[in-house]
Amino acid sequence: MNFLTIGIGAGLVSALLFGVVITGSPLAMLLSVIAPIPIFIAALGWNHRCGLIAAGTGALAIALTLTTAGGVAFALGWGLPAWWLAYLALLGRPTADGRMEWYPTGRLLLWIVASAALISVIGVFALGQGSYEAYQDILQQSLSGMFQDPGAAPQDSGARSDIVSFFVSALPFLFAFNFVFVLTLNLWLAGKAVQISGRLPRPWPSLPAVALPQAAIGFLAAATFAYFLPDLFGVSGLALTGGLLAAFALQGLAFIHHASRQRPGRAFLLSTIYVLTFLMSSISLPLLALLGLADVAFALRNRFQSGGAGPGSPPSSTQP
Repeated sequence: MNFLTIGIGAGLVSALLFGVVITGSPLAMLLSVIAPIPIFIAALGWNHRCGLIAAGTGALAIALTLTTAGGVAFALGWGLPAWWLAYLALLGRPTADGRMEWYPTGRLLLWIVASAALISVIGVFALGQGSYEAYQDILQQSLSGMFQDPGAAPQDSGARSDIVSFFVSALPFLFAFNFVFVLTLNLWLAGKAVQISGRLPRPWPSLPAVALPQAAIGFLAAATFAYFLPDLFGVSGLALTGGLLAAFALQGLAFIHHASRQRPGRAFLLSTIYVLTFLMSSISLPLLALLGLADVAFALRNRFQSGGAGPGSPPSSTQP
């Protein structure tokens, strides 16, 4: 029953990290973002049942010490997604030659997108108590009050109202977009920690080899179309579009890592890209998403030699 003790302990630590957000300090906000890491570690280092116990323990602890709504938010936003993604990361099957075929990292990234979009949609309708119109009204009134300037000219007030309306409409997109990066980073940090401890059952995947399946392009087209539909379908399409574009941005980074292997100035190139991505994310992330989309559509990485592979031959890192 060691996994039971580990799961309970990990759940309590995760709940503590999540709960400190009520202090409102910048450090508390950062700690709340990494709250899924103990659940990821429990599930990856022991088994998925340990992760599920951690998710349930954390949700129960939040519900008992803070609010029931907080416990539900923890379960849906952090606990269950962390458990499910860790479960998929360790999903594998033996092949005919005795090797273990692990769940592809590209498909795992799609599940991260689905989790981020689902959480975004649930958050929207929870805030609006089941009504998208109510959600818009609540945020519109809240943000309008924050940016209201009694001395502003009528045309300035109208422009400010338009900006608030645009932000309210785009929020599901922005939330899903950012949540993909948050979940991916948490999973990567937890996996690396478990690997260093020697408890990770699967080989550490090559991140430059991450490749979204071509079906992701079809999902993006369907999500874009759904955006123009009303209510639930429109919100779901918007959130899924944001999550998929974040995944394509990660694909673009993976392509640059892959294409720059064994090339002079690689460290400087990667450092520059990451600095620009951090400082100018509104420009660099869309460009990376376009690069990732082109990589998925046209298999750009096959045009670059990697590790001595000949031109036109598939890179050796395409295995999950």
